[in-house]
Amino acid sequence: MKILMLGWELPPHNSGGLGVACYHLSKALADEGVSIDFVVPYTAPHDDITFMNVRHATHYSPLHKFGMGAYTTDTEIIEGETATTEEHPGSIRSLQKKYTRYVESLTETEHYDAIHAHDWLTAEAGMRAKELFNVPLVIHVHATEFDRAGGSSGNPVIHEIEYQGLMMADRIIAVSDITKRIIVEKYGIPEDKVDVVHNAIDTTSFDSSYVYDQRTYKYVETLKKDGYTVISAITRLTIQKGLTFLMEAFAKATTKHEKLVLLLAGDGEQRDELIRLAAKYGVSDKVLFTGFVRGKQLRDAYSATDIFVLSSISEPFGLTALEAAHHNTALIMTKQSGVSEVLNSIFTYDFWDTDKLADQLVGIAKSDALRSSLEKNVLHEYTRISWTDIAKKCIHNYKAPSLATNFEGVYA
Repeated sequence: MKILMLGWELPPHNSGGLGVACYHLSKALADEGVSIDFVVPYTAPHDDITFMNVRHATHYSPLHKFGMGAYTTDTEIIEGETATTEEHPGSIRSLQKKYTRYVESLTETEHYDAIHAHDWLTAEAGMRAKELFNVPLVIHVHATEFDRAGGSSGNPVIHEIEYQGLMMADRIIAVSDITKRIIVEKYGIPEDKVDVVHNAIDTTSFDSSYVYDQRTYKYVETLKKDGYTVISAITRLTIQKGLTFLMEAFAKATTKHEKLVLLLAGDGEQRDELIRLAAKYGVSDKVLFTGFVRGKQLRDAYSATDIFVLSSISEPFGLTALEAAHHNTALIMTKQSGVSEVLNSIFTYDFWDTDKLADQLVGIAKSDALRSSLEKNVLHEYTRISWTDIAKKCIHNYKAPSLATNFEGVYA
């Protein structure tokens, strides 16, 4: 079986968990004997990827350099009128057209048994590929515009692309029941067309011989030796992630238990706002901003953490929670997080309930026994799902009967 996989990023040129999920899914599919052509919208080396053929749709550098990563919500970047040049792709919409044209060109030399498209950025190319190759289209929904907008209306252009892609898809894969509910209720898609396939983590990608380097976050380690509990959120600093609520809850928690420190590892458009909020709440000396982390800095951030918080307003899954569990941390997450569907030994709260989150932070920080219990129990839960299982479910969807809804005007 040969699959055309359409995605916006792959490690190490990724801006978040989407690229990581695409990488591990593709590797697991390859292990099951699936041949994959993976198309990305940029040109950059992927020297460690030998299990599939990575195709480059354009000559541009990795898109996060232009603010055009997989999580872009800025309307100016998406639909803007920045001129397309040899060095700059212009806007996401113009880049998507180039991406689709490249996919069209593959009809001259290639044949595929199915198309697997990830999220709205590749949906149009997926629909076009379905038409040209006359094979099933599977849309894999890692997040919808309703998630990315964090409760606001979002971008109507993206909503329309998502709607068209979901209607035209033969099958849909959603990363959680939460995501499936949005697809069914917001877009009117039949329930039986949507298969829930939760994400996993590949524990072999974490070197078991790795030793935490306390020098990476030296200030944090100094505080820990003085009895401080390290709370962390390793995430993009965007409205979707509910970090303003986390900051408020953290400030409330410090009034009940002074020895707390918050580590915010990541970057995004809310960074300056969060810095101002920390000052407003009088906790600037207890909040550390690391910027975007990967590799050693990422592993050390997990290792330094006592309590990991996933504070999202709407989180389709939340792969970082599984990674945190692997690094022996207690987990707190919102009830609006898909990963809470596969973990039991966790504390949950509604994203807006800052009082409850503050109480949970203090409760775990004050009780070594409680924290230890949460850490140990979740270790037996996060490995129940494997990428091999996920790959097999994807293959089933490639072969399943079509439930597409055809209508005119999609490619106009």
